[in-house]
Amino acid sequence: MLPTKRLFDENAYLTEFEATVLSCSETEKGFDIVLDQTTFFPEGGGQFPDKGNLSGIEVFDVQEDKEGIIHHFSKTGISEREKVSGKIDWLRRFDFMQQHSGEHIFSGIAHKKFKATNVGFHLGLDETTIDLDVPLNEEQVFEIETAANKAVFENAPFLISYPSEDELEVLPYRSKKKLSGKIRIVTVPGYDICACCGTHVKTAGEIGIIKVTAFQNYKGGTRLFMLCGKRAFLDYQSKNRDLIKVTNSLSVKPNELCFAVSRLENEITERKIYESALKKELFSLKAEKLGTGEKICVFEEGMTPDELRRYCLTLSENFKIAAVFNGKEGDYKYAVSSKTENCAAIAKEINAKFSGRGGGKPELVQGGCSGKASEIEDFFNNL
Repeated sequence: MLPTKRLFDENAYLTEFEATVLSCSETEKGFDIVLDQTTFFPEGGGQFPDKGNLSGIEVFDVQEDKEGIIHHFSKTGISEREKVSGKIDWLRRFDFMQQHSGEHIFSGIAHKKFKATNVGFHLGLDETTIDLDVPLNEEQVFEIETAANKAVFENAPFLISYPSEDELEVLPYRSKKKLSGKIRIVTVPGYDICACCGTHVKTAGEIGIIKVTAFQNYKGGTRLFMLCGKRAFLDYQSKNRDLIKVTNSLSVKPNELCFAVSRLENEITERKIYESALKKELFSLKAEKLGTGEKICVFEEGMTPDELRRYCLTLSENFKIAAVFNGKEGDYKYAVSSKTENCAAIAKEINAKFSGRGGGKPELVQGGCSGKASEIEDFFNNL
């Protein structure tokens, strides 16, 4: 069987076509339909396949084998030699065209400016990821993004060609692997030359916008998360809506948000310091009220782990062994402190008796356990 004629290579904007069914076989995945020609793009090169229908029959997956034969998968079979009318999901196709085209421009500029090679590309349903083999900082990512959008504003063309072997020898094109045979080259003049079999827009203006939403160090290089076109617009729309809500609640203008947040952070820090001083004073007063002695076991509610620890240490100044249990009946977090006794051994006994977990140093342990307050108090008093 000859390779399937790839109509999408000739025209990425072709949404409907006529074809003849060469074969249709039932598999575990569904019916595998092979046509003489198709505009359905098969999964590959980091891009998901097209979806659509063949004479009203849904096509949910498209794959290409090593012989260049494209397989359309559906839940319903079609008779061999039958003529069919195919139609792809254009919104899905154009969305992928925007993302893939934006990736080409961004990767081409990254290569020119910083000798960064694209070693990984995934066009997801929500976002696109690009893996570059060199580390980039925020300023460099911003520089590439700005240049990429310049290509969009200039409406740079996407040119498709099939150079000869001699032409390929001197053509500085990007490729992730060594290629042979008829090679399809996608060129964005001044920005990128790349070997690619994917679908692309005719001009960069159709991309709309190229936006990096995040980036991180990855395997010695950089992984970037990118949105183009409609995806970038929807992302901006959502974030701008959130921005308006936040600035309205803080009674500031959008350009004053960072200052307002910094001010809030300082206020929170000051309040925490003040609250910490009050807690320290409160714990001292409570400990003073309890007096002094050999052992003390108290029950509290609403304490943070740090407050639990601090209160227990305060009590251990006046008692040989101090235990604080925080929580409600049956579910407690505890702390045990002593300057003279091995608290780790005490924690081990508490955990064994009340299905607990936890530990620490000989002078202080923390953990959690289950049990009634009266039983825990009796147990502690009888240590």
